[in-house]
Amino acid sequence: FQTCSSSFDECAVGWECPLVHGVRCSPRVRLDREDVQHLLVGIWSTPSSHWLLGDYVLMPDHLHFFAAPRSPTSLPLKNWMKWWRQEASKQWPRPEEAPIWQRDYWDRQLRHDESYTEKWHYLRHNPVRAKLVASAEDWPFQGRIHPLTL
Repeated sequence: FQTCSSSFDECAVGWECPLVHGVRCSPRVRLDREDVQHLLVGIWSTPSSHWLLGDYVLMPDHLHFFAAPRSPTSLPLKNWMKWWRQEASKQWPRPEEAPIWQRDYWDRQLRHDESYTEKWHYLRHNPVRAKLVASAEDWPFQGRIHPLTL
């Protein structure tokens, strides 16, 4: 049984310590677009990605996702975040919107006594709370790439 250190950048093995992430885009960018979703899912799904992405939701101006390191030798979180944001920026469907991402992001490690399901339920209802849809199931800009659990 692997556990995580107190430093997110030293998080050890795969599904043992999923993190919740929040990333903001620049004000002129919208993330709730099919081409953006396709691009991001493609980057996050690539075998060269050092982290596994679980559930995600794209909001107009930010995104949330759960992620965990693919292996004990995965890139540190900070490096992986930089990598996928750079890849997305290079391939962005509307280059005139650059820069795409705000510099900072936030993350929070799920503890073993916390419920991934409860956290996901809360995050996937962001579009409902923002009055973008009546039901979370109606929001097309969400999904799961890899199943992650504690």
